[in-house]
Amino acid sequence: MSDTQPDDLHGWLQALAQTSTLIELAVLAACALLAWLLSTLAAKAFVGRDARSITFGRRIVDGVLFPALWLALAYVARKLLTHVVPLAAFKIAIPVLLSLLVIRLGVKVLQAAFSETPLIVFLERTISWVAWLAMVLWVSGLLPVVMDELDDISWKVGSSQLSVRKVIEGSLTAGLVLIISLWISSALEAKLLRHATGGELSLRKAFSNAAKALLMFVGLLIAMSAVGIDLSALSVLGGAVGVGIGFGLQKLAANYVSGFVILAERSMRIGDTVQVDNFSGVITEINARYTVIRSLSGRESIVPNEMLITSRVENLSLADPKVWHSTTVSVGYDSDVELVTRLLLQAATTQERVLKDPGPAVALMNFGADGLEFRLGYWIRDPENGSDNLRSLINLSILHLMRDNQIEIPFPQRVIHQRSA
Repeated sequence: MSDTQPDDLHGWLQALAQTSTLIELAVLAACALLAWLLSTLAAKAFVGRDARSITFGRRIVDGVLFPALWLALAYVARKLLTHVVPLAAFKIAIPVLLSLLVIRLGVKVLQAAFSETPLIVFLERTISWVAWLAMVLWVSGLLPVVMDELDDISWKVGSSQLSVRKVIEGSLTAGLVLIISLWISSALEAKLLRHATGGELSLRKAFSNAAKALLMFVGLLIAMSAVGIDLSALSVLGGAVGVGIGFGLQKLAANYVSGFVILAERSMRIGDTVQVDNFSGVITEINARYTVIRSLSGRESIVPNEMLITSRVENLSLADPKVWHSTTVSVGYDSDVELVTRLLLQAATTQERVLKDPGPAVALMNFGADGLEFRLGYWIRDPENGSDNLRSLINLSILHLMRDNQIEIPFPQRVIHQRSA
């Protein structure tokens, strides 16, 4: 990298005034245009890409690919022009493009891995300031001097000799390792969860969470090693954490293990209609520690995963999404039974949500005290849309049909005998 640092800033300013500089600027512009064309062709090859893509972004120039291609093409052009014209603009352009690539990579990875919070915004600005400051020191030729001065500020920690330079270099290395880990995990998650539904979505989400946790753990170990922390000292801490989990965090550990078991065996999936502890609804999220169930009334229940493993759970969508419902109606003893049966079937079949195969069925269940009791049973395929609303529509239709055909729906009647004095 020594050939990219000028002898002095005054020499650069003089070189910028020469005619050969125009050739360098034209080559840099051509490299930018070629990088944009290559990025556009690559974007067209990924039709329907996510707007939050790290590689492309919302626009071609927003992603990481464009500055990476521009830097690579500029580096190749600099090698080719080294023996043709004296270089001045390239000595500034290469550090600027490198800083731009670092900033774009760090910001895009943070945006893809986390939601926008004040802490994430602060980290994005920190990356930008550090990258531009390093570029200015590099271009001005002060970077080696500053690094040597920082290396002189040292202290001894145990058997290790630390300096400000080592701490800064280790921190930058750790940040780079963590950013790369987040990039890989975000790309893997987007790839796995694309076009996945139902049970497949749950299984892919489980694998994605496990892979992300593993990558972050490995990245954290590498980052700690880069900073200078002795990893062998963590063995005592790991043993203490294991004892704490074994005794004090049993419930928490059980919930995490239960979450991975649910996602792996797919006994419950996102979108299933379930009933747990007298609360029924649709599963909207399956996380490592808890599962979110949303009822039709809009209420959400956060259920610990251990409860889903150890308690009885009714899953209405596990093997077959079809669900059977029924409604009961009484008619007078003098009613035409065959007509009543046809009217009940008509009330059910006119509803779009009632399945035709298997179709509705009517059964005479009891000879009640006040009339004949019929039960109308029917199947639906979308229990997540509610059952009470459909039952209400069917009952209203039954009431209208009975009244139109002069069929009595009896009410309780009692005969009272009064004894004379």
